[in-house]
Amino acid sequence: MVLGGFDIVVIALVIFVILVLFAGIKTVPQGYRYTIERFGRYTRTLEPGLNLITPFIERVGAKMNVMEQVLNVPTQEVITKDNASVSADAVSFYQVLNAAQAAYQVSNLENAILNLTMTNIRSVMGSMDLDELLSNRDAINDRLLRVVDEAVHPWGIKVTRVEIKDIPPPRDLVDAMARQMKAEREKRAQVLEAEGSRNAQILRAEGAKQSAILQAEGQREAAFRNAEARERLAEAEAKATKMVSEAIAAGDVQAINYFVAQKYTEALTSIGSASNSKVVLMPIEASSILGSLSGIGAIAKEVFGDGSTPPAPQPPRQVAQRSTPPVNPFNQNPER
Repeated sequence: MVLGGFDIVVIALVIFVILVLFAGIKTVPQGYRYTIERFGRYTRTLEPGLNLITPFIERVGAKMNVMEQVLNVPTQEVITKDNASVSADAVSFYQVLNAAQAAYQVSNLENAILNLTMTNIRSVMGSMDLDELLSNRDAINDRLLRVVDEAVHPWGIKVTRVEIKDIPPPRDLVDAMARQMKAEREKRAQVLEAEGSRNAQILRAEGAKQSAILQAEGQREAAFRNAEARERLAEAEAKATKMVSEAIAAGDVQAINYFVAQKYTEALTSIGSASNSKVVLMPIEASSILGSLSGIGAIAKEVFGDGSTPPAPQPPRQVAQRSTPPVNPFNQNPER
C-alpha cells in the first residue's frame, strides 16, 4: 500500500502531538518537588501528582527530595579547651523545606551540610573541657543543632537533629580516668566507714550512759531501802531500850539483870568468835557467872511460868537504900 502525501502529514502530526503530550505532562511522586525553568529561569515548583508544563519552552530544573534525610559525619580529631585530643563522629538529620532555595542557593547541598556540621563540631567541642565534653553530650547536641540550623536556613533546609555518636578518648586518658574513679570510690568508702564508726561510738556512748543512769538509780533505790531498814531497826532498838528504861525506872531488878546478862553474853560471843584468838583467859568469877545464870532463869520463870500454873501478879518491890555500894557480879580482880 502506497501512502500519499496527506497520509504522511497526518501520521507526522499524530506523532508530534504524542511527543508534545509527553513533553508537557509531568508526574511528580510523593516526597519530591520539581523546579520548573523557562528558558533557564526558575518560574515555579511542581507539587506531587499530575502537572502540565509548556513543552519546548519550560523544563524540569531540579528534582528535590523533601523527605527527612540522614547524613553521616565521619570521625575527626578535636582538641578540647584543656588541650586533650579526642575523636568524635556524628550523624545529622535534615529536610528540604524550600525546593527552589535548596536548588539555586547552594551547590552540592549534601557536601555543604556535611562540611558545615564538621566545622561546627570542632568549634563547639573545642570550647569545652574534657570532663564537660564527656558528661554533657546533650548540651553539645543542642548547641550543634542551633548553630547548624541557623547556618543552613538561607538554603531552605531545616536541620532537625545533630547527634554525637561516640567520643572515644585516648588510652592514657582512659587509664587516668579509671584511677581517678577508683580513688573517688575509695574516698567514699573511707568516708562511709568513718561515719559508721562514729555512729557506732555514739550508740555505745548512749548505751553506757543509759547503763550508768540505770545503775545509779538502782544504787539510789538500794541506799534508800538500806536507810529505811536501818531506820526501822533503830526505831525497834529505841523502842526496846525505852521499854527497858521504863522497867528500870519502875524499879524492876529483873529487867536490869536481863539487860546486863544480854550484853554480857553478846560480849562473850563476839570474843569467842574472833579469828585471831584461839584461847581466851579472862578473870571471871564462877559465882558471878552462876549468879547471872540464876538471875536469867528467875526472869524466865517469872515471864513464862513454871509450866503448871500461871504466875501470880506481884506488887512492885521496894528497893532498900544501901549505905555501901552494891557488889558488882561481874567484878574483875586484876590481881588474879
